Amino acid sequence: MKFYQETLVLAERRRGFHLITNDVLRTIPQISELKVGMLQVFIQHTSASLTINENADPTVRQDFEMFFNKTVRENDPEYLHDYEGSDDMPAHLKSSILGASVSVPIKNGKLALGTWQGIYLCEHRNAGGRRKLVLTAWGEPSS
Repeated sequence: MKFYQETLVLAERRRGFHLITNDVLRTIPQISELKVGMLQVFIQHTSASLTINENADPTVRQDFEMFFNKTVRENDPEYLHDYEGSDDMPAHLKSSILGASVSVPIKNGKLALGTWQGIYLCEHRNAGGRRKLVLTAWGEPSS
């Protein structure tokens, strides 16, 4: 079994849902060396998250943002954690709902995502800064 691990630092992005599949693939090209395996993508932040969903229609990303903003509202007077602004506690909640990692099977040197699937960075802060991800791939080598 082979293991590969790389760090991906994403430039600051505006609040919203951003496809990062190509960034991930550029950062860990060793995936191509694996016949069968797994890729875990883990984000080292508590106010942004990761998910896998539709990669074709940009309105899906807009609807995600609308849904989460309606579901987890800012400026709730009952939030105790508000030191970093009105978007901070809602960002932590959204991050916990979606999660800090995704796992994708590797098949014949490629991610086994569905036809319309992509990996998203879910940025929940208005100014979240750069985001750091740890990418770990492991599996049976091709040869």
